[in-house]
Amino acid sequence: MIIAIIVVVVLVLIVATIAGMYNALVSLNERVDEAWSDITVQLKYRADLIPNVVETVKGYAKHEKETFQMVTEARSAVMGAKTVKQAAAAEKEMQGALGRIFAIAEAYPELKANANFVKLQEQLQDVEDKIQAARRFYNAGAKELNTKIKTFPSNIVNNMFGHFKKRDYFEVEESEKAKIAKAPEVKF
Repeated sequence: MIIAIIVVVVLVLIVATIAGMYNALVSLNERVDEAWSDITVQLKYRADLIPNVVETVKGYAKHEKETFQMVTEARSAVMGAKTVKQAAAAEKEMQGALGRIFAIAEAYPELKANANFVKLQEQLQDVEDKIQAARRFYNAGAKELNTKIKTFPSNIVNNMFGHFKKRDYFEVEESEKAKIAKAPEVKF
């Protein structure tokens, strides 16, 4: 009788441990999904601001068609990104395109003083800050989930159920960060 009680207690402890690990993985997975959703909301908001920036700059720099086309293509790539890798690649394009737009603006003092342009710059800076915060939150969740998936004993639970997959980090490659940090040179 005592042996049966011990076996039952051990089985209950094993099931409770497995359930706890599984639930922890579910929670982490949901947190990463939520963080990804936050990123996509901010990217969409920024993408919605871009046409206003382009139209404002177009009024002053009509001959910069190539730059405007680059911004439009980058915006489309961001809006069409379905995976973290696609979004990160589109982000690189967008950062470069926005860098060129603001480099153009530097050449036009009256544009830099335009109230609409200044307001758009402030809104873009605000959304860029929010995107950075959302990326950090997403990457922290992805790191925690990836670690949990790989470490013992939760890796055994994950292998039993197979629901949870490693998440990619949302990051810009070091070579791209250097390009973004230095605004492109614009010559007239």
